[in-house]
Parts: sequence; C-alpha cells; structure tokens
Amino acid sequence: MRVLVLGGSRFMGHFLVYRLLAAGHHVTLLNRGVTPDSFGDRVARVRCDRAAGDVAQALGSQEFDAAVDFTAYTAEDGRAAVRALGGGRVGHYVMISTGSVYLVREGCPRPSRERDYDGPLLPEPAGDEDRAAWAYGMNKRRCEEVLAAAWREARFPATVLRIPMVNGERDPHRRLERYVARVLDGGPLLVPDGGKHPVRHVYSGDVVRAIVKLFLVPSTFGEAYNLCMEETPTLSELLALVAELLGAPARLEPISSAALRVRDIDPAVMSPFSDTWMSMLDPAKASAELGFRHTPLRRWLETVITSLVAHPPSEPPPGYERRAEELALAAALSGEPGVGSI
Repeated sequence: MRVLVLGGSRFMGHFLVYRLLAAGHHVTLLNRGVTPDSFGDRVARVRCDRAAGDVAQALGSQEFDAAVDFTAYTAEDGRAAVRALGGGRVGHYVMISTGSVYLVREGCPRPSRERDYDGPLLPEPAGDEDRAAWAYGMNKRRCEEVLAAAWREARFPATVLRIPMVNGERDPHRRLERYVARVLDGGPLLVPDGGKHPVRHVYSGDVVRAIVKLFLVPSTFGEAYNLCMEETPTLSELLALVAELLGAPARLEPISSAALRVRDIDPAVMSPFSDTWMSMLDPAKASAELGFRHTPLRRWLETVITSLVAHPPSEPPPGYERRAEELALAAALSGEPGVGSI
C-alpha cells in the first residue's frame, strides 16, 4: 500500500511508520521536518507547515491507499485534508482524535460511549488552564464534524479514532516517567485527593496495531471509535503497580488538590494522571466492530518502565524541579522528617 502519514516523527507515528515499513508498504511523511527521525531514505517526504502552508499544494496530484493524520487539530485542518485527499485521492483517511470531545459536553457520562458525543456543550471556562483544555476538545470536535460532513456529502472515506491519555515508549509528554523518577528517588508520592478516581488509558502500541488493522475496511467509513484499555484501576492502584514493577514499596501520601495549590504546586504537573480533563472511554464498540483488544495493563506498563530505566533521560522530567518541596510537604503530612532524597 501507499500510505501517507501526517506527522509521524514523534510518538505513535514513529512506531506506525516502522510497522508499515516492516510490512513492505510505501510511506510518505508530511510534516514540518523539525523533529529528526531515523527513517532515512526509506520514506518519501513532503515538507509542509499546516498552520501556514497549503497541504493540497504540497501533495499535488499524489494518490494514496490510506492516510493517517496525527496532526489534525482544528476545523481548518480537517478541511485541508479533504481538499488535499478528496476526489478519490485516498482510499481511507484515519484521523486521530481525542476523548476530550466528550469532556466538553454537558453532563457527559463516564465512561463515555460514541453515542454520547451529541448534546449541549459546556461554555468557555474562565481559567487559563481549563480554557486551553476546553478549546482543545472543541477544536477536535469541529475537525471531526468537517470530516463527518465530507462523508455524508461526498463520501470522503474518513474514520475517527478517539483515544484517552496515551502511555508508551517515546511519550513526548513524559507522563509516566515523572512517576518512575519519583519512585526511584526513594521518597513518597503525593497523590492528589487520595487517588481514588478510576483511570482508563491506552497503550500506544495497541493504537498503532488498531490503525493498521482497520485500513480499507469500508464499514468503518464515517464512523468514530473509542480505543482504550478495559481495565480501570484507581490512580492509587496504578501507582502501586508502578512501584511494584520497580521493586519499590508503594509509599503513597494522599493530599487534597487545594492544599497543593495553596503551596503553588500544580496537581496536573506534579501528578499528570490526576488531571480533571482526563477522559475515560468505553471501548465496547471498537471491541465488537474492529476486534480491538488491548494489551493487559501489567504487561505494557512493565515494558514502558523497562524502556525508561534502560534509557535514562538526559534531564529530569517536567515538574521534577519541585520535588524538594513535595518531599518536604510529604514529611510534614507523615510526621517523618527527612523522607526521600534528591
């Protein structure tokens, strides 16, 4: 197959490209060329900044059997994809969307199902962080709606994959790495609000395999699917498993988010898995219609942790500079002076 990958040099796109190359497919990358990759001359390259350039002009008359879009964030991004690949120039277009499209819905159920997409939307929040998260979900919705209209009106063969927080090797946000670093330094983990809320993430490798499996399946055209694991551990249970896999005791110290903010510690930076804008999805439709199966949590978590320990970063993960304050606060909460080390 001739496959176009929009993005493809960082996280899931990196692994998708290698999987496609290993299977003998011809891959074309469209991106800005800012992030280095190791594909060399095994891929064709089209340089285009979607925010400022014309995707249709950059691609010209090229045709593809399939396209995977990791960089479609707005309605204009969706329109640009339709202009560039409509009219029969692609056999199947797959957009990587987000569970945030549900979070901007008023009273949306958790876990969210595909049929929960429609409904009244939340007004724009006042705070900067909430506004940014809201805008992300709203813009992804608008992009999805452009693609849905293109399917209805011109049979543009688009499929939307909605994913929650993604964990895996090469995660550019380094979310899991923050917890690993904190466990390895010997100090306790501050857990916002007790870590009692359930989490339902997805492993990057499972998403990549699902993408390849649904290529050129006509029954998926015009449809949206949630991809996520079925397991729903609480945050505390997930962190305890991280500690166990590292061979460390699970030293969890519950604290309210309000108490952290009073001390100018952002709970979302200190504990990114506790973010209030994190979606929780229901994968039943993808399981039934796509045969989607997730890797068991313990298995993929051990794989990712092993990769982090085997290839330590050259600098601490984001937010780790506040670790001294976290340890001091944990000591005050537990009554144990001098816990942990830096």
